[in-house]
Amino acid sequence: MKKSPSHFALRLIVVLLAVAPMFGAQWQAKVGADTKNQARQALAFLPNEIWIHEGDSITWTFDVDEIHTVTFLTEGQVRPPFPVGCPGFAVGSAMFDGSTCISTPPMVTGQTFSVMFPTVGNFKLTCLVHEDMTGVVHVLANSAKLPHNQAFYDKLGAQQAQDLLSSPDLSGMHHHDNGANAVAVGIGKIVANGGGHDTVSVMRFIEPELVIHAGGTVEWTNFDPITPHTITFGTEPENPIPPSGNITVDADGALHATISSTSDSVHSGFIISAPQERIGLPQAPLGTTRFRITFTAPGVYPYICALHDDLGMKGRIVVLP
Repeated sequence: MKKSPSHFALRLIVVLLAVAPMFGAQWQAKVGADTKNQARQALAFLPNEIWIHEGDSITWTFDVDEIHTVTFLTEGQVRPPFPVGCPGFAVGSAMFDGSTCISTPPMVTGQTFSVMFPTVGNFKLTCLVHEDMTGVVHVLANSAKLPHNQAFYDKLGAQQAQDLLSSPDLSGMHHHDNGANAVAVGIGKIVANGGGHDTVSVMRFIEPELVIHAGGTVEWTNFDPITPHTITFGTEPENPIPPSGNITVDADGALHATISSTSDSVHSGFIISAPQERIGLPQAPLGTTRFRITFTAPGVYPYICALHDDLGMKGRIVVLP
């Protein structure tokens, strides 16, 4: 029997539908938030918990100049350093089904990254730059009813950002635990919710300017539970992780340097708290939380955090005779 043109057209449509990928709904979320002066940083996915259907995509928009990544690791994968990726990086968009990791490179304000989720599952979202910045994407079957819409997530993300940035626990924390010649290097806290962990950090030296006399010693202590900082005088190093070679270690484990001229360069490397203890894993080593400098000559000595000076984390030491 002769087939009509409409019959062949119908068969072609059926075949195309069978092989074509499924394009689901497009969801939106944000990465990070900060205050106008960039001092307070919400290290968070906003919101950090989303329910979608299989075949749907989520686009994360980066909202701050503090670097973050959008990363999905495979189950049990050892967390890699952020310059390495997962390893490697995806750009623009990717697909994640739990079998192969994906990660953006470190990204900042205005950049976006989209992930399509083709299979049902619950997938952990993390930032490789900030350990306690996590979330979860719940991917449900298309037959399941979703609990929330985009308007809900927009409102929830904004509320989570406001709660973190306005946290009263961080106000008035001018630490002088070690005497008058002491500078607090940032403060912060970790917050847990149903989706994971968020962190809020103050990217500032608290009371950053001190006046001392020649021969005096200043001590910097990091009071942030998660975010590393540096104390950097003079030339900023290309690699911020190791301390400069003109640093010794005091008996209590604090790093110590001596500056004899305003032209000297000294770099602390990362000043950071020890990692959180985890049941079933080896005990974490002590963190390098303190840095000391003895100033032998009068002058004005400006310094920065090499990681966050672009956010305004700067100070100076005025040394009198």
